[in-house]
Amino acid sequence: MAKTKKKMPGLNTTSTADISFMLLIFFLVTTMGLARRLPKPPEPDQEDATMDIKARNILYVRLNAAGQLWIQDEMNFGYADIRELRPRVKEFIKNEQNLSKLPEKHVKNIDLLGQCFVTDKHVVSVQTDRGTPYNIYFQVQNELVAAYNELRNELAKQKFGREFQYLKDEEKAAVRQYYPQNISEAEPKKYGGDK
Repeated sequence: MAKTKKKMPGLNTTSTADISFMLLIFFLVTTMGLARRLPKPPEPDQEDATMDIKARNILYVRLNAAGQLWIQDEMNFGYADIRELRPRVKEFIKNEQNLSKLPEKHVKNIDLLGQCFVTDKHVVSVQTDRGTPYNIYFQVQNELVAAYNELRNELAKQKFGREFQYLKDEEKAAVRQYYPQNISEAEPKKYGGDK
């Protein structure tokens, strides 16, 4: 009597690729977050501290539910294209002509750079609508970070002769003191279709 080989039932792998793809997306999203350092939580007995920030030192960036960008400082305001954001942020932070409607400049002594005329009291205030599309939000975040990166690269080349990423740690610290990344994210609000 001849033995017949039993066929093993095949393993259904049609959804394996889908699951793998979803896991890949999950890990990409969770590991490539925005580099933001949150402030330390307040002590239980600490009173609410309010900061006095002059209006000229704040650049408002607003996103509504339709994904429209609104930029406002003491000089300009209105709807803007995403491509306008980076140069506007750079112009605001640098305040090369020391205009009275852009961030105030003051003298600061920075290690390795000496006495510098800086605008380190500036704040870029970002606020979104609860319905703001994520892709628009991340484009805005990318443009803000890119503006700071470009400013830091320009200063690094001017003062140290090489790009920021190639500087020594103490040189990077000096450039960061000159151009601190002051981005404030307010709680999302409901703007509707307006600013």
